[in-house]
Amino acid sequence: MRAVKKCPSGKKLFISQHLAEEALIEARIQFDYAPGAGPIGIYLCEDCGHFHLTSKGIMNERLVSMMQSGELRKAKMASEWQNKWKR
Repeated sequence: MRAVKKCPSGKKLFISQHLAEEALIEARIQFDYAPGAGPIGIYLCEDCGHFHLTSKGIMNERLVSMMQSGELRKAKMASEWQNKWKR
């Protein structure tokens, strides 16, 4: 198995754009961020060559679409119910 290198920034890295986007969406579903806080996008790091989440810049198109359609809110509610049933 190939070892994943670490980013000099100390940020969590994702080996593909797809995995970073999935992590972004999952973070927005799982955590209650204050308005204007939390990750909103992904970027390719020049230091390590992998993707990171960011709270700056332009919001990810898929995240925008999910927020506008209500899909993110539904996924968040479903996750909350799953967590209640696990207790």
